[in-house]
Amino acid sequence: MTADTTTLDLGPQTRILARLAEGVSDARLADPTPCPDLAVRNLLGHLTGLAAAFRDAARKDLGTTTGTSPEASVPDIGPAWREDLAEVLGELAQAWRDPDAWTGMTRAGGIDLPGEVAGAVTADELVIHGWDLARATGQDYAPDPAALQAAYGLLSAAAGESDRDEGMFGPVVAVPADAPLLERAVGLSGRDPRWTRPA
Repeated sequence: MTADTTTLDLGPQTRILARLAEGVSDARLADPTPCPDLAVRNLLGHLTGLAAAFRDAARKDLGTTTGTSPEASVPDIGPAWREDLAEVLGELAQAWRDPDAWTGMTRAGGIDLPGEVAGAVTADELVIHGWDLARATGQDYAPDPAALQAAYGLLSAAAGESDRDEGMFGPVVAVPADAPLLERAVGLSGRDPRWTRPA
């Protein structure tokens, strides 16, 4: 982790994600996403839950939100999901503006990890799930460059530690070396950058 990462402001990426969510119509909630077995509504529910978990990880407020594995259940949304997601994304960004969030140990997804690693994982989750949501709902997507760089660094380091082309989230999808950075990050996350929603 570089010193630059510890000053990363997640606000620009959380705002991008909030705008994407606001652009999701109710008619799209049952549509498939690049995440296996997750419809759009489940992806949005996952985003709400992970935002709360990583907000609390930044605050070192360890409990149910930070101790529960994301695979524990299939997430869903509530009736006020747009407002709920926008609110928790704002809280997440604010929590990671505290320099103390990037130091010491914390917990997320039931796993203990250094604060600086948790911050990079947060950036990765926001960037890659932003791509998932944009692709699933037919929206344009340009992530915050600093968050994208942090996500790519985390994913490439994880892939480099494996001798079986395994990334953090499954088998790496081969992407040309000269492809845009977002496509390379998506491939490292185990997704196919060519994925498109069904017509």
